[in-house]
Order: sequence, then structure tokens, then C-alpha cells
Amino acid sequence: MTITIVIFIITLALAFEFINGFHDTANAVATSVATRSLTPFQAIILAAICNIIGALISTNVALTIGKGLVDASAITGIVIVAALFAAITWNLLTWWFGIPSSSSHALIGGLIGAAWVHNGASSINLTNLSYKVILPMIASPILAFALSFIVMIIMTKIFSGSQNPRKTNNYIREMQVLSTAFLSLSHGSNDAQKTMAIISLTLLSYGMIDTMHIPTWVILACAICMGLGTLSGGMRIIKTLSTRVAKLKPANGFAAELSSASLIFIASILGFPVSTTQAASGSIMGAGATGKKTLRWDIIKRMVVAWCLTIPICMLLSILFLKIIILVKHI
Repeated sequence: MTITIVIFIITLALAFEFINGFHDTANAVATSVATRSLTPFQAIILAAICNIIGALISTNVALTIGKGLVDASAITGIVIVAALFAAITWNLLTWWFGIPSSSSHALIGGLIGAAWVHNGASSINLTNLSYKVILPMIASPILAFALSFIVMIIMTKIFSGSQNPRKTNNYIREMQVLSTAFLSLSHGSNDAQKTMAIISLTLLSYGMIDTMHIPTWVILACAICMGLGTLSGGMRIIKTLSTRVAKLKPANGFAAELSSASLIFIASILGFPVSTTQAASGSIMGAGATGKKTLRWDIIKRMVVAWCLTIPICMLLSILFLKIIILVKHI
């Protein structure tokens, strides 16, 4: 019976990782699609390959979630299933409406909500939650905006004297292929690790591993599922980020991708579970802000509202799913 439960939870976790792949694909490819540096098909293929490579780079983020946010002894199969159902529900809902939201924060919110109700507030490390989740959630889009704005100004200075704008744009489009690859790699290095943590917590709670670490097969399974999810696309959110947030030229796209990729990659190395969605969106806004009336504030407001609601709504959803699972279990 235990093996069946563990297999079910791992399957559910990998399904979340697959959904994460197509839900967050837009973060890596939207700007290159908007500037026509790559076709949607080319961009998605590139993103899928780099997602897989990125997922193999580090496990620091996975260890933060596995050890730093919730007491590992308080994690049970019921808590994990409720958290995954909540995150999957929120991801599919925001994907359907084409709203870029954070898969990372959806999963973290679900995990915190279910653990809090099932095991009490003492099971949550509020200090680490504030320091490693809430603070980066607020800071990452702001830093991404500022960094992208600065990079865009520098690029404008460098290329402003060009005698052949078309040639310059073609050159920047070639550079943007590299920045798209870097952003996709950074995305994989951060986002895939959340599911690695969930699976490892499951194995720990059922006594299949002795300490909180990430087995190699878990790393490979999550990397592959994210890559397959990325290949499935996610054109609804790609459309929102590539055409509705800001009007982008190749220089804007390169500045946005380079900025968000650098920020996410550094966070991955430091073990901070940041939102790829927020970093990418913030950098697109920063790159677009250098032009006149290029930002779509109505779309931006919807995105910010979704960012703010993700953790609390997923906490509530996980509590609801937890109650349903417990009710069904006792029938």
C-alpha cells in the first residue's frame, strides 16, 4: 500500500512539473518570439533543451524547500498531495486565462497552507519564509526591472550611432538566441528544483531515504518532465508576455532576457526559490519602459494582482483539498 501511495504522489509531482514546463515556457521565449528572433517552434525547442540542462546544475533551491521552509517531520503524504493539487489547479486556471503567475509560489503556498493546518503553525519556519520567499518575491521583479532598464540604456548608447539599423537589429537578434538559451537554462535551474524537493520529501516521509537529499533519478525525472512540458508550448501566456505587456524590439528583448536570466541564475546558486515569471515580467517592463508609452498598465496590473494572490489562494486551496482528502479517507 505504501509503495502505491508513493508512486501516486511522485506521478502527481511529475505532472505538476510537466504543467510547470508549459505554463512557464513563456518566461523564457516570449521576448524572442515578440522580436522575431526565433519562431515560437524554434524558441520552444531551444527552451526545452536548456530547461533540462539547467535542471541538472544545482539542488540548492530544492534543499531550501525541503529543509528550510517546513519542518520535514511535519510533511506527510496527505500534505504533499493537497499542496500539489492546489498548485496544479492554480497553474491551470491562470494558464487558461493567459495570466503569467508563479508556479514556484503556487507550490510553496500549497505546501505551507496544508502543513500549517495539518501540523500547526510551529511546523512553518516563518523566518526563512520571509527571508527566502516573501522578500525575493517583492525584490525580484523590482531588481529585474531596474537591471533591464540599465542594460537597455547602455545598449541604446552603444548602438545609437549605427548607420545601418537593420543590420544592427539582425546582429542583436543573433545575440538574443544566446540570451534565450541562458534564460531557459536559468529557468530550469530554479523551477525544476521545487518538484525535486517535493519528491524527496515524500521519499523521506515514507522512510525510503534516511536524510533530506535529492537522489539522482529524481533530478533526471524532473528535468525530463520539465523539458517535455516546455515542448508542449503554452502559447496563451506567450501571447500575453510577447505582445501585451510592452512593445519590444530586439534590443529590448535581449536586455530583458539577459537581466532576468542573470538574476534567476544567481538565485539558484544561492538557493533562493524565486519566481521566473516575476523576474521575466519585471525585466520586460524595464526594457519596455525606456520607450514612450510602450507599457500596457492594464495588463501589468492584472499580473501584479495574480502575483500577490498566488500564495494566499494556493494556501486556501491546499487547505480545501486537505479537508476533502481527510473526509474521503474516513468514508
